[in-house]
Amino acid sequence: MGQGQVTALGALAGATILLGLPLGRLRASIPKTRAWLNGLATGILVFLVWDVLAHAWEPIDAGLADRRAGTVAGLSVVFVAGLVVGLLGLVYFDRWVAARRGRFPARTSPGPGAASVAEMSSPRLSHAASLALMIATGIGLHNFAEGLAIGNSASTGELTLAVLLVVGFAAHNATEGFGIVAPLAADAARPSWGFLLLLGLIGGGPTVLGTIAGQGFTSDVTSVAFLSLAAGSILYVVVELLAVARRLDRKTVTTWGLLLGLVLGFATDGIVTLAGA
Repeated sequence: MGQGQVTALGALAGATILLGLPLGRLRASIPKTRAWLNGLATGILVFLVWDVLAHAWEPIDAGLADRRAGTVAGLSVVFVAGLVVGLLGLVYFDRWVAARRGRFPARTSPGPGAASVAEMSSPRLSHAASLALMIATGIGLHNFAEGLAIGNSASTGELTLAVLLVVGFAAHNATEGFGIVAPLAADAARPSWGFLLLLGLIGGGPTVLGTIAGQGFTSDVTSVAFLSLAAGSILYVVVELLAVARRLDRKTVTTWGLLLGLVLGFATDGIVTLAGA
């Protein structure tokens, strides 16, 4: 199988994330429905945090078992650094954006025919759209690592494994697409198709890049770095979604949605495991 065909497989695995994105155009005006969707997205992301951290820890755990102190020390530094940048980086970035909004508030037009700076600039993203972008970014980092696995399998001659991994990751990514757009269902404005496509490119595109990179080299450091970055950023979004759930004040509905999201996450991960076996 040539490099182009393997890259096409990676593109197929990443493209299935688009299947869940049209749901972002649905409107959920009923608070109970909004709480359920928020809980479902949270459950999917909680599973992803566990899944990503487990894969990021694997090479460190293997190094501990083999008594390779240097490997463990180096990968541990990368692991912690990725979490710090992915989690705290978003916290401070969010504070910086909030501070800039406070210093430069939107101005109203002083009179008929006059245009303000705010009117001539691009519209600001809503909180839901910002959350969707953060989720897509975290999932994109995760999917880059998945692409590395596909590329590595193909480069070592394990083509059957590569194809089966594509099947498993494709099913997995379909649920991730819904996790990206779930916050948008509670937003007042309906997202454009262009914005949904942008979310799909951010979340699914790195699968292709990872597949291409994985055919050229194998690196535990690269894998751990991207996985820990993904875990930190996704964990930040989970905290944000839990804050939204508290404001909605629908604990029972939210919990049911969270449980379903977890079950969906483990079910699709089981497909990946069966494919690898």
